[in-house]
Amino acid sequence: MKTIINTDQAPSAIGTYSQAVKVNNTVYLSGQIPLVPETMEIVSEDFAEQTQQVFKNIVAVCEAAGGNINDMVKVNIFLQDLTNFATVNEIMSQYFQQPYPARAAVQVARLPKDVAIEIDGIMELPNYS
Repeated sequence: MKTIINTDQAPSAIGTYSQAVKVNNTVYLSGQIPLVPETMEIVSEDFAEQTQQVFKNIVAVCEAAGGNINDMVKVNIFLQDLTNFATVNEIMSQYFQQPYPARAAVQVARLPKDVAIEIDGIMELPNYS
């Protein structure tokens, strides 16, 4: 059985997808881009600000699913320019504690709304039973 996760603390879907889908204790997070939830506008053109907003959006979806960002086990980072990778690492370290999730980072030709970064991932919720 799957449960659809939705929160107004993260941008609403701009296509035919859910913010996240929970199956048992696993949550599959859709890609988040640097949209401000209240305005649905890109936070800024600055890469670091875009990255911060993406992580804020991820945090909101993780919390709506009953977990937190440190419950993520896999993160996929899509960048328009891989030279921004060091900035991603620096900002990611502000959100995650060790042990860090598995991760991939790839450069892509284009992202929705021509943003510089998109992140999706998988979260495993702790089993407290």
